[in-house]
Formats: sequence, structure tokens, C-alpha cells
Amino acid sequence: MTFRARRDRLRSILTGARCIRPGSVYDAISIRIAEDIGFELGMFGGSVASLAVLGDPDITLITLTELAEQMRRMSRAASLPVLVDADHGYGNALNVRRTVQELEAAGAAGLTIEDTLLPQAFGETKTQLISLDEGIGKMKAALGGRGDPSLVILGRTGAVSIISLEDAIARARAYEACGVDGLFFTGIKSRAELDAISEATSLPIVLGGAPEEMSDLDYLTSRRVRIALQGHAPIAAATQAVHETLRALRDGTSPKQLKGLASGELTARVTREADVKARSRDFLKLKS
Repeated sequence: MTFRARRDRLRSILTGARCIRPGSVYDAISIRIAEDIGFELGMFGGSVASLAVLGDPDITLITLTELAEQMRRMSRAASLPVLVDADHGYGNALNVRRTVQELEAAGAAGLTIEDTLLPQAFGETKTQLISLDEGIGKMKAALGGRGDPSLVILGRTGAVSIISLEDAIARARAYEACGVDGLFFTGIKSRAELDAISEATSLPIVLGGAPEEMSDLDYLTSRRVRIALQGHAPIAAATQAVHETLRALRDGTSPKQLKGLASGELTARVTREADVKARSRDFLKLKS
């Protein structure tokens, strides 16, 4: 599937009639599993990118090059559309433009640009935001850096929990006026906050982590939320599984006694073994 087709699928989700949950993906195997299971969309978060590439916590140590290369690997492995958390765009507005160009070339279906001040400022323990004017500049730069008009650009803010609901609405309206394709909110804690945001804006909404009272997809759909994240459990599960397996081996367990391993059938499926064998027959004249 072409990159344009993937982006069109993401746009169909944003303009669709229901809210969906994306699958958290971070490498070639995880995106293939999400695609095979039937997820309509993959979410490549900044935190899982940092874990998968660096093994570091989410403190903005990963570089644009590393993020884009991981996205490129996933684009090659599967055709599932992926929404990428591009953090603050890795610098100022000019860096944002470059970020958009690189992630577009890497096959992302869409990306988010946020107005958080990153990395953390010297001496500051609380999360800070850039000014509204700088945020507007970043959104304009993101849109200007887009070569493929089908690439989805989402303006993201966590102002609800960092500053106030009123500030979040002001920022959302300003980013909407810039021409972004949707609005991504984190830090929303109640239905009242989401209701106010939905009433004050008109673009499709993507929602980050939210409390249990906001888990009902029918309610979210009625508030124009079209994508609702539910964390990044897959990489946490994978970490636990690897830890338990290595611990068991280190403690003397025989490989044949290990539990919870992928079957040969599952491994063959996610590695696309049948396709590789078919190409080997066709191109190398190898017999199975």
C-alpha cells in the first residue's frame, strides 16, 4: 500500500462516524501483529520510541534521525497507517519543518506537534509550555513543510492540566485557525473539560490518556473524538516477557520448559515466511 493510501485511511478515520482505539506499535514485529489483529491505526509514541531505540525514559533524548529511521522500518514491514508522536518537532519552527519532511519520507500517515517546552528547562521541575505565538509558528511551519497534502498534521497541547482549560481552548482555536487537520489533547480529566473543548472547536479530536469515566466510545464519538489512546501496554508486556524468559534461563530452566513463547506458526506469520519462500522460489529458483 502506498504512503498516500495510508494517509487517506487516517483521514477517513478522522472524518468517520466513530471513535477508534489505535494499537501501540514500536518496531517491525509489533506493527505486523497490530495489522494482522485488525487495528485500523498504529500509534508510535515518543515514550515507546525512546524505549525501543535507546532504552531510556521519555525525556527527549531520542533524535529526529532515530525516530524517522524507526518509522521507516515499520513502514517497510507493514502497511498499517501510523500516527507518530513527533514531540515538539525537535527544536524551533524551522526544526519542525524538517521533522515533517523526514517523517513524511519515512512513511508516517500523520504526526503530532506539541507546544510543550522540550527538553525540560534548567532548574524547572514542572512541565512548561511555549508561548501561544511560538506554538502558532510551529503549526504553520509543520503545514508548510508538508510535501504530500494528504499527510495528517495534528496540533497537540497539554495545556488543560499544565495551565488551564481556558488556555487549552485558546491554543486549540489558534491551531485550528492555522489549518491543522485535527487537535490532540492530553491531560483532560473530566467529561466537563472535554465537553467544553468539543463545544469550542470544530476539528476532529485525538485524546491522550483519560480517566475511566471517559472510556465510553459512544460518548467520545459524540464529542467528536475520533482517536482515543489507551497507553502503551504492548512494549510493557514485551519487556516483562523478555525479563521473565531471561531470568528463567539464567536460573537454569531448560529452553524446552519455558512458557509463553511464540509458536512456530505465529513466528512464521509475523515474519511473513510464506511470502519469503514464494519469492525465493520465483527469484532464486529455490525449492521449499
